Amino acid sequence: MTGHAASARQAFRVDRAGYPREAWLYERSIWAVAVYRLSNWLGTRFGPRLATQPAVVRYTVKIPLLAGQRLAEAFTGVELPPQTRVGPGLRIWHGGNIVINPRSRIGAHCLLRQGVTIGNLVPGGEVPVIGDHVEFGAYAQVLGGITVGDGARIGSMSVVLQDVPAGATAVGAPARIIAGPDRGGDHEAGPS
Repeated sequence: MTGHAASARQAFRVDRAGYPREAWLYERSIWAVAVYRLSNWLGTRFGPRLATQPAVVRYTVKIPLLAGQRLAEAFTGVELPPQTRVGPGLRIWHGGNIVINPRSRIGAHCLLRQGVTIGNLVPGGEVPVIGDHVEFGAYAQVLGGITVGDGARIGSMSVVLQDVPAGATAVGAPARIIAGPDRGGDHEAGPS
């Protein structure tokens, strides 16, 4: 087994450990994560080789892959493109209405709930970088070229447009930092 195949398989094992044993039967989000890991592995493994092939070969391979991705998106309601870099241990509660920009980066052991958006503010604009162990509430939006630190929590229906320090909690629209490692109370997000 190649190094990337082994790491992709190991990443999915860590993802899978966050789900109940019977999740394949009743949690559509596990299907989204599985399709993401497979598509990401295929793109990394064969993408560079495909770029040098004639168009007929490229499309013969790409069309079934894209069709599979679109079916998974329609079935699960999770738009998680294979170009997105996601660490192991991804857990999605209640898939549906989740949109992730393909250029975003998500760390290990992150938790997403339904309706989460991680993306840019303008087409082609900067995208977020999410640390490890970050938890997103339902319908949270994290937008633009910001960083969300390790262990941060994003409240439900929050709109995060500024960096969130490691260990902090951001809530509101626009989001403000209400708790963190060096904060005792309610503080506005932004420079001190």
